[in-house]
This record gives sequence, C-alpha cells and structure tokens, in this order.
Amino acid sequence: MSDYYFAYGSNMNPERMRARGLAFTRFEAGRLSGFRLSFNKRAHNKTGIAYANISRDPDGLVEGVLYQLEGDIQVMDPFEGTPVRYSRELFAIETAVGVTWAWVYVANPAYIADALSVEENYLNHLLSAGELLSEAYRQQLAQLAPVLASTAPQDRETGLRFNV
Repeated sequence: MSDYYFAYGSNMNPERMRARGLAFTRFEAGRLSGFRLSFNKRAHNKTGIAYANISRDPDGLVEGVLYQLEGDIQVMDPFEGTPVRYSRELFAIETAVGVTWAWVYVANPAYIADALSVEENYLNHLLSAGELLSEAYRQQLAQLAPVLASTAPQDRETGLRFNV
C-alpha cells in the first residue's frame, strides 16, 4: 500500500486536509501524466455543480499536491464518497526527485456529467496550492471564471470540511 495521497481538487488546500482529519508529515508539488483535469463529477448535494475529476488523456498533465501521510488514507473515504462517488486507485506521481506511487480519487462513471458549473469557493481551494502549481496551470484554473456558479456565504469550518 502507499503512504502518499495525490490531491488535484479541493484537497490541494492543506488547511482543508487538516480540517478533514487527514494527518500528513509534508506535502510537495506532484504531476500525473496521461490525464487532464475535468470538472465533470456531479455534486451529490447540489444540482448542476461540478467537483474535480481526472480524465484519461495521453497528452494531458494534472498538477496537484502530493501529501506524505502520517495517518490512514481511509480517513478521506467518507469525504470523497468512496466507494460510491469516487474510487481510490494507485497512480505513479512525478515529483522533483522522482516518481512516487500515491492514492488518487477518480469519479465513478455514474457520477460524471457534462455542462456543470464550478463554485468559486471550490475553485479557491485548488488555487490555494499557489506556488506548488506552475504559473501556466494557475492561469488555466483562473480561466474557469466564466463557468463559475455563484456561491452563498458559508461557515468557514464547514466549507473546509465539506464541499459546501
């Protein structure tokens, strides 16, 4: 099994990870080749809203955050809706010092849809990875603004723990 978890969506925010109770000793930039970032995973509690997913693309590259786990990855399963909404799989993640096998959540086909909107507060979790992402990737994320759904004010703690 792996002691690493690769986040490409809202879990790129280390504060969010702490709020969800996943213990980690460190985190760094990671990249997953052969995939692209997609916002096609239907939110289970909000009609028309998307969460992040990865889709196979031979020319694609997904940037994210690689966490070295101190605790058990299963702590994340309820937050990700595993095994129903996402499955958890092992993938080779590229880092500055080599390749590391890490857990990655992938949306199950029954929860994938087109024409979904991304909420601004959700996108902000991705952008919180800051310097761990390349400038080009940050710009690509920022260009999602035209498809953003409006978001209501929220309780900070609830927003960190759950996709609200």
